[in-house]
Amino acid sequence: MENIFFVTFSKTPKLKSIVERLFEYFGYQVPEFESDEDAVNQLELLLRKFEGSPMLLVLDDVWPGSEALVEKFKFHISDYKILVTSRVAFPIFGTPCVLKPLVHEDAMTLFRHYALLDSNSLNTPHQDIVQKVVRNCKGLPLAIKVIGRSLSHRPYKLWEKMVEKLSKGHSILDSNTELLTYLQKILDVLEDNTVIKECFMDLGLFPEDQRIPVTALIDMWAELYGLDNDGIEAMAIINKLDSMNLANVIIARKNTSDADNYFYNNHFMVLHDLLRELAIYQSNQEPIEERKRVIIDTNESKSERGLGEKQQGMMTRILSTIFRYCVKQKLQQVPARTLSMSIDETCNSYWSHIQPSQAKVLILNLRTNKYSFPESMEKMSKLKVLIVTNYNFHPSELTNFELLGSLSNLKRIRLERISVLSFVTLKNLKKLSLYLCNMSHAFQNGIMLISDAFPNLVDLSIDYCKDMVVLPSGLCDITPLKKLSVTNCHKLLALPQEIGKLENLELLRLSSCTDLEGLPDSIGRLSKLRHLDISNCIGLSNLPENFGKLSNLRNLHMTSCARCELPYSVVNLVNLKVVICDEETATSWEGFEAMLPNLHIEVPH
Repeated sequence: MENIFFVTFSKTPKLKSIVERLFEYFGYQVPEFESDEDAVNQLELLLRKFEGSPMLLVLDDVWPGSEALVEKFKFHISDYKILVTSRVAFPIFGTPCVLKPLVHEDAMTLFRHYALLDSNSLNTPHQDIVQKVVRNCKGLPLAIKVIGRSLSHRPYKLWEKMVEKLSKGHSILDSNTELLTYLQKILDVLEDNTVIKECFMDLGLFPEDQRIPVTALIDMWAELYGLDNDGIEAMAIINKLDSMNLANVIIARKNTSDADNYFYNNHFMVLHDLLRELAIYQSNQEPIEERKRVIIDTNESKSERGLGEKQQGMMTRILSTIFRYCVKQKLQQVPARTLSMSIDETCNSYWSHIQPSQAKVLILNLRTNKYSFPESMEKMSKLKVLIVTNYNFHPSELTNFELLGSLSNLKRIRLERISVLSFVTLKNLKKLSLYLCNMSHAFQNGIMLISDAFPNLVDLSIDYCKDMVVLPSGLCDITPLKKLSVTNCHKLLALPQEIGKLENLELLRLSSCTDLEGLPDSIGRLSKLRHLDISNCIGLSNLPENFGKLSNLRNLHMTSCARCELPYSVVNLVNLKVVICDEETATSWEGFEAMLPNLHIEVPH
């Protein structure tokens, strides 16, 4: 069956968001639905286009209370079926198929695979130790996978310590709470690096079943733990978490520029919902007045009303405790260094209950068409990182941006699926990242030049901003700028003629700006430019004659630039080390190899 469609419900499903994802999955333009009823009607019309071919809609991770929402996906269409997966049985949907734990033999096979056990190795633990660990996993694949990877190639004493910990107390893992307690022992055993443990707990700050951008983690961890700005140390931690199966790294759009992978624009982390609960549970072991993180999820708090204690998981009870505390202690300051808030259209008033004056990182997870920064943000004097992500399909309009003007310590802002009407002066802002944003009004029609708003900006990243036709006025007057990344902006026609004024620019990325027709002559004045990426700029017909004046250029990415003619001045690029390109472009460069002895041409396969 080819027509299998997979949708994750999770704890707080939004009907319109689910239908939007299905439209996107089918490759159709996503409409703006007037209501949930309109979304259901248009989905039925869409599915009927495929009538005659068998279709299976998989609704994964459905929680109690979502039965009525599942019913809305039932349509009288031939050969159309729905499969619901859940932690609980729903008799209303028919006879359930209960997936039983693995039998011991299969559990041992799976554990050996993840623990990388080799019977011929001298470091392989005794069979009795392995048997005890596996039996304590009680046939649960997630527990087997995580425990196995965490013990792989570890000292024998650590195996014994794990067995000792697992043998204490109850080991029957018949509830989420017990599994959380069980998995927590992995972190208790592997406490050789507290920063890695802190970084794992930070993953719980993001919504369930959503990809976490690695670039957002780099920004957070640079300010919280002093990691490097380029993300090298952060990626080492992320790869460590991935190797332990505490999280998974995925790379989207692998066929794009290789430079994208180097700068992590396409890197994301995904977290199993139970491991997310583990991260939150671990974060909340301290008294709330001493916690480093506070998570306020208004969506989940509302969704749990009416659920019994047995139906509520560990995370639900933790969040409910935080929620009640914040409401009760209205004016008490929140001491946490990181604050994460999830907000939808129906609940936008919880700022009145907190005064997060100590927070260094603020994460806003939105599911609303419009959002206005609250007045209390002016009191966040220590804020260094602001991450605002809208999880609806269409951009959310962000207003009251001028309140940020009083935040003198704010260094990094990341916006995703956001529409900004105007900016405000932020003299100390060093990095601005815009992903899937509508910025034309703020950049072109706003009352303030970008150079006046962000005079000391060092890093500007604009990715998938579909309304970007020209770069913002005043950009070339931001002389401290070192990194400029404008990627996947398909309507971008040209760079400013004054781009040569960016005398400190070291990195320029323009990959997949397909309508870009040329580079200005002044680009030759970028004397500090070391990295240039013009991959997939299929509209480029040539490079300017002054291109050869880029005396410090080290790396040039120009895959899928077969039409782009090279000027003879490239013979002056004496410091050019690597050109990454397609075979046709490589042929053009081969004529200059004799005059550029340090040059290495790479053709990705």
